[in-house]
Amino acid sequence: MIYTIIGILLVLWLLGLIGNIGGGLIHVLLVVAVIVFIYNMIAGRRKGGV
Repeated sequence: MIYTIIGILLVLWLLGLIGNIGGGLIHVLLVVAVIVFIYNMIAGRRKGGV
């Protein structure tokens, strides 16, 4: 599910760059999505790892 959200935000971010839609909000949401993705990668390794 997180990958779907990140994909949607990425598309919205690209549309924002091309058409200047959404202003800085889309950029902030993209940064939040990347932070959540990195957190999930790190937390996933802890749970399944040593």
